[in-house]
Order: sequence, then C-alpha cells, then structure tokens
Amino acid sequence: MVPKEIFFTQGVGRHRLQLQSFELALRDAGIAFCNLVTVSSIFPPECKIISRKKGVEKLRPGELTFCVMARSDTNEPSRRCCAGVGLALPANGKDYGYIAEYHGHGMNSKQVSDLVEDMAASMLASTLGIEFDPDKAYDERKELYRMSGKIVRTRAAVKVAEVEENGFWTTVVAAAVFIPVRRDPVV
Repeated sequence: MVPKEIFFTQGVGRHRLQLQSFELALRDAGIAFCNLVTVSSIFPPECKIISRKKGVEKLRPGELTFCVMARSDTNEPSRRCCAGVGLALPANGKDYGYIAEYHGHGMNSKQVSDLVEDMAASMLASTLGIEFDPDKAYDERKELYRMSGKIVRTRAAVKVAEVEENGFWTTVVAAAVFIPVRRDPVV
C-alpha cells in the first residue's frame, strides 16, 4: 500500500466553537469529507505530486485518507496561528523523500515555509549522508543542500491566520494528502 500520488493543501476556519472552526478549516482545504488518518514523514519513492484540484477529485466521501497534517488553533484576539508542511525530494526519484510539519503561533508565512522546508531537507540530508551544521542559518544550509546535488528541491504548503477581535476560534491546517491506493475488488 504505497501511494503513487500526493497533493498539498491548506485552509482556515473561524467559528465560535473550536471543533466547528477545525471542520471549516478542513472544508477550506477541500478534505473535510474524508476520514483523515495522520501519518509520519516519508514521501514515497516515485510518488507524483498532483494539483489540489485533481487530488480532491480523486478522493471519495468517507474514504480512509492518509495525510501528514499540521494544525493550529486559538481564540485569543489578535494572536496569529500557523501550520505548515514542507517537502524535500532527493535527486534520485527512486529514493524516498521527507515531509515535515509544524504548528504554532506568531510566525508569518515565509518563516513557517522556510522552517518546514529546512526541517524536511535536514531529515533528508541526514539519510543521504550530507554533512550540515544545524547552527548555520537556513539560507546557508539551503545552499549546501543545492550544492550537494543530492537534494533536488523543496516546497511547502502553509496557512497563517490571525484571530479577529470577536474572539472566534481560528484554526489553520496544512496537509500533504496521499491519494488512496485502490485495488479492484476480488470477484
């Protein structure tokens, strides 16, 4: 059961009730109609990244759907919540990559994007034997990854939102959603 396709999505929801704001964030992300199962951080070898639109069209209501998800919420007025997933792909498409997730408060979209891409690239670098100094600045490490020739690219899906003055719960989600592997029924 190794997924062959994946898409990235994000969403935000606001409501006076916390659970409702989460549901609205999932709706905004286009995945509320699935039974989501969170998994860890491996991007399968030879997995194809497809658009959110194509990915959502391939899902079925009620289906068990695996994803790497980040979720953050708060109802504190003027507080910013953020969620992001980052991907690092190896140059060799037959190797696996890494997906990293982050959820928290206070950061902007660029900060979250840089963080999750760096986390994913750092995890991949360690499995590929690329030496890196975790105390170096993100931009220095990113350049090192590029120069190694072993990490081909990174990307991120991020959502950041600030709670409005009404104090409604605000939930943000970001997810890497695997398209379920379907087998023809045995007759």
